[in-house]
Amino acid sequence: MFGSALIVQAIGAVFIGLVTVGMLQLSTSLESVSSEAELADAMGPFLAFMAGTLGVSVLVGFLGSVLQGVLVVPVSRSVLNRRTGFKQMWKLAGPRILPLLGVAALLTLGGLLAAAAVIGVAILLFTALGPGALLIVLPLGLGFFVAFVWIGLKLMLAPAAIVVEQTGVFQGLLRSWRLTKNNWWRIFGITLVVAIMVGIIAQIVQIPVSLASAAIGGVVAPHPDPDSMTSTLILTTVISTAIGALVGSVTFAFQASVSSLIYMDLRMRRDGLDVELMRIMETGADPDGIPGGPSTLTRNTTWPPDGGQFPSAPHGQRPPA
Repeated sequence: MFGSALIVQAIGAVFIGLVTVGMLQLSTSLESVSSEAELADAMGPFLAFMAGTLGVSVLVGFLGSVLQGVLVVPVSRSVLNRRTGFKQMWKLAGPRILPLLGVAALLTLGGLLAAAAVIGVAILLFTALGPGALLIVLPLGLGFFVAFVWIGLKLMLAPAAIVVEQTGVFQGLLRSWRLTKNNWWRIFGITLVVAIMVGIIAQIVQIPVSLASAAIGGVVAPHPDPDSMTSTLILTTVISTAIGALVGSVTFAFQASVSSLIYMDLRMRRDGLDVELMRIMETGADPDGIPGGPSTLTRNTTWPPDGGQFPSAPHGQRPPA
């Protein structure tokens, strides 16, 4: 899980490092601007770098959505104490890459279109009403944020459902929506606590990195001049980006494992998956597959069996959700 997360973080770190170095060099050139014409010429590359930064963030988020579905494989297998190697993980998740790409593209595009719509409405309101539009824009922005979080958590299990249950893109989104029904607040609380933990750990790690960067600057450029300062900034940026990628790999793998465990927990609560997992553990069935998938379930046409009934309960009863 760490190795796969490191690949994604490394890709993002390379692009972020290139954009950051470009921004540093561009900011140095802006200091020599002496006219409005030169400033206008310099603003084009500056806006391009800003768009590049946004594009890198979108790319990392897109790859993260795909990787979240891949990482559910070792987590679901670990429920039965089955080890999963790097090659085996990608082999099992390989047939589901296209649906994962589809759901990641759909979620990314939906988020971008929603954000663009809100920003467009805000611009129109400020153009028409002036500063008074702030009274409308602030509640609108808050409502958009709440709706974004609510819908995001409702759909967060779609990659896991696509990989484990081998569903299509829209079936995976619908499956996630149904699994999270009546459990939104619990999922929100777990996700929030994990995000706070990860944020604190990342900040703690960044403190010595910042101190080390300052020390490196003092050693490399004890008598700073523009060229040495630029070289020092580039060096410290490369170091901090590399360390950030390592920390990001650990935190992403941890967050992905929590999301996968939430998915397995909801499957146990709603589908009686724990009974099926106990049967698999006793029989040792499908040792190289993904627990909870169609290949490991009973040979009924649907799961749960008997039209959604809990396997060990009398007909007409369902497990508590």
